[in-house]
Amino acid sequence: MFQSVWVSSAGSCASGEPDGHRDGKQTSWKCGFVRTIIQHPCPRHDSKGPGKARMLKKIQICLCFFFVSGILYEISLLSGCFFSCMPMAKHFLTPEQVLNLGKSIIFLETTERLEPTPLVSCSVESAARIYQDRPIILFMKGLTNDTALDLNSSYAAFSLLSSMKNVFIFPLQMETVFQETPLLQWYNEVVPEQEKNWVHVSSDASRLALIWKYGGIYMDTDVISIRPIPEESFLAAQKSRFSSNGIFGFPAHHKFIWDCMENFVLKYNGNIWGNQGPFLMTRMLKTLCNLTDFKGTEDHSCQNISFLNPQRFYPIPYPAWGRYYEVWDKSLHFNHSYALHLWNFMNHNRKTVVAGSNTLAEKLYKAYCPTTYEDLIQNAELRDFTRTEDVV
Repeated sequence: MFQSVWVSSAGSCASGEPDGHRDGKQTSWKCGFVRTIIQHPCPRHDSKGPGKARMLKKIQICLCFFFVSGILYEISLLSGCFFSCMPMAKHFLTPEQVLNLGKSIIFLETTERLEPTPLVSCSVESAARIYQDRPIILFMKGLTNDTALDLNSSYAAFSLLSSMKNVFIFPLQMETVFQETPLLQWYNEVVPEQEKNWVHVSSDASRLALIWKYGGIYMDTDVISIRPIPEESFLAAQKSRFSSNGIFGFPAHHKFIWDCMENFVLKYNGNIWGNQGPFLMTRMLKTLCNLTDFKGTEDHSCQNISFLNPQRFYPIPYPAWGRYYEVWDKSLHFNHSYALHLWNFMNHNRKTVVAGSNTLAEKLYKAYCPTTYEDLIQNAELRDFTRTEDVV
C-alpha cells in the first residue's frame, strides 16, 4: 500500500520484495522483521573433512540466532514493548506497518502546513502521554517522502513530536489511502481547485478510509486528551441527537464506516460545510438508532455502537468556545470527560496560549502537554523577547 522499507531482525534496513529465495534459504518479510526458514537445518555429512562441517555448523548457529531475533522482535511489537525497548526502530517503519500494529490514534493535517501549531503539538503530545502503549500517527499532506524533516528539523514542533517514542509522522497520500474503498472513484473525479471546502472535505474522507482499513481512534488536531477512552466502537455526541466526526473510534472493517463512505459519495455536496462530516455521521446513525435526548451524563448505545455523552468531549459547547481562553474563578476538573475539543475552527481571531495568562487553555497545556508548553510557549516567548532586546 505505502512505499515500503523493510527492516531485518538484525536492525539493518533494505528495500526488497515481500518474498524471495536466496542462498538456499527462504526469506519472508513481514511488518518490519524477517523470518528465516532454514530448508536444510542440519548439515549433511561431507567426506572432505571436519573443517567444512564445523564451518557449516557455525553458519547454522548464526542463522538460528537471526531466526530467534526475528521472533523476539515480533513479540516486542505485539506486546507494546516496541516503543520502550526499541525507540530507534520506529524510524525504519512504514505507515502501513505502524497502522497494522492496531489501535492507532490518528491525526490529520490536510493543509500544506509543515510546522505544527502549538495546539496541534499539544493534541498529539497529550495523546502520546495518555496512550503510551499505542501508536500516535500524524499524517501531513505537505510532507513528502523527499522532505528532509527529522529530529534536527528547523521546525521546533516537528522535532518535539518526532522525539516522542510512540509518535509517528508520515506523508498523507490520499490516492493510496482511498484504495479499495468507495472513496477512490470520488477522489479521481473531484477537482480540488473547484471545491469550496476541500481542506475539510478531504479530511472527512481520509479519516473514514483510515479507520475503516486499520481501526483505531481518529481525533481532530484541536482535541486535548485527558484520560483514556474505554470504548472501541463509538461516536461522540456534540449535542443531543447530533454526532460529531471530530473524534470517533471503530475496529477495522466495521460496517458502519463502510456505509458512511458509500453515503459520502452518494450524498456528496462539497458546498455545504459538514455535509460529509458531522451531518454524515448523524444521518447514518439515525438509520440505525432512535436518537433521544441525553439526561445527565449517561451514554447511549445502539447496535454495539456507543453514542457518547457531549460531556465526554464537548463540555464547553462551540458557541462558548472562547471560554477556553478566559481566566476561570474556580478550578475545573472535567471529571466526566475523556478529551476536550477546543473548537479551533471557530477561533477566527487566532487566540493563543500565553505564558502566565492563567487561562483555562494554559492550564490544560501545563497539565497534559507540558513539553509543548515549555518548548513552544515559554521558550518561544523568551526567544522573541531576547531578539527584541538585541534589536533595541
